Amino acid sequence: MDIEKLKGRLAFLAEAEKLKDVLRSAHTSSGRTESTAEHSWRLCLMAIVFEDQLAGLDKLKLIKMCVIHDLGEAINGDIPAVCKDAFPNKSQQERNDLLLLTRALDDTLRAEILALWEDYETAQSPEAKAVKALDKLETILQHNQGKNPPDFDYAFNLGYGKQYTDADPLFEVLRSLLDENTRKNVESSPGRRGE
Repeated sequence: MDIEKLKGRLAFLAEAEKLKDVLRSAHTSSGRTESTAEHSWRLCLMAIVFEDQLAGLDKLKLIKMCVIHDLGEAINGDIPAVCKDAFPNKSQQERNDLLLLTRALDDTLRAEILALWEDYETAQSPEAKAVKALDKLETILQHNQGKNPPDFDYAFNLGYGKQYTDADPLFEVLRSLLDENTRKNVESSPGRRGE
């Protein structure tokens, strides 16, 4: 048993705990601001719930990718999807933050985490493409069920992540169901943004 390796992994876990305090732009159904850790948890749950519809995919890789996809945000926080265009170096920043976050890990585990994140970021593997789609769907689901501020832009959901959700029949169907809820929210929201 390598005590230094174990100490490094505990140090990494202590640092990763910061993700619990990183807040997103989404709100829970009670109106509390959602954390990135909570988003990642439900993304994992979605992968489990729809596992039987994801034939041929490596399920362990899916779950690992769900856990890791936003891990770098523990350092510099989340950039809301509506603001992504204002941050053209977001991907590089997240990679640098992930490198910093994983610095205490042994080389093998660090390389695995970085490889999973890079696969997700570039959406190369079938698993990464599925996680990308589920990530967008989870965000839309949260936007629709959240107790949001009066000026919340529900219409943003209607175009958000379509390139990922349109890539597979399962995700297209899930998207159409969520879009129904989005349209209802757009219709009932004050100011009816997006029209």
